[in-house]
Amino acid sequence: MIIAIDGPAASGKSTVAKEVAKRLGYKYIDTGAMYRAVTWKALKEKLDITNEDALVALARGSNIEISDLKNTHYTVTIDGEDVTEAIRSPKVSAAVSTVSKVPGVRNALVKKQRSYADYYPNMVVEGRDIGTVVFPDADIKIFITASPMERARRRYRELKEKGHKIDLSTVERDIITRDKIDSTRPVGPLTKAPDAHLIDTTNKTIGQVVQQIIDLIKKQLVSG
Repeated sequence: MIIAIDGPAASGKSTVAKEVAKRLGYKYIDTGAMYRAVTWKALKEKLDITNEDALVALARGSNIEISDLKNTHYTVTIDGEDVTEAIRSPKVSAAVSTVSKVPGVRNALVKKQRSYADYYPNMVVEGRDIGTVVFPDADIKIFITASPMERARRRYRELKEKGHKIDLSTVERDIITRDKIDSTRPVGPLTKAPDAHLIDTTNKTIGQVVQQIIDLIKKQLVSG
């Protein structure tokens, strides 16, 4: 069974997807982390992130792995280097939409994302185009959202806890800008699939959202 969870930045989809995968014992795939890893490497190598040919070559030539230890400890590596924390920096966040909108980059990573299905029959896959592009035939499709201000508060708290110096207004502005870039790009835009279940997490706890998704999955399994 493939469960596709899409949604904008800081909507809570990563936390929710991880917990759903843990409860079900499914493989968890964070496709956004793959784009962040490519962005991190591009910045590290001081590439011009408007140079699409260079970005495509980098994406195609990079070995990105997402692994987990008993669904509790997740790591992201690129060419063997652990970048789990590094890819969540404000610098990467500010550049990732520019990198991820490049068609060749998306094609390279979508191919990798689909390949996971050859090894894992049961997966929870999250991103921005999972239910529309990567796995349009997913068994369950979820689109998670929240108000821009609520998402900004969540991302602000997360960054502060990790020691980053940033103000809330900047975070909110970055999120709104990223929403616009992600939803208007010509390839794999952020959009809700027609058959996806919409869940607004603004006034809900993680536990409530996870349970809502688990209930949807159980209903699907019963109905066949």
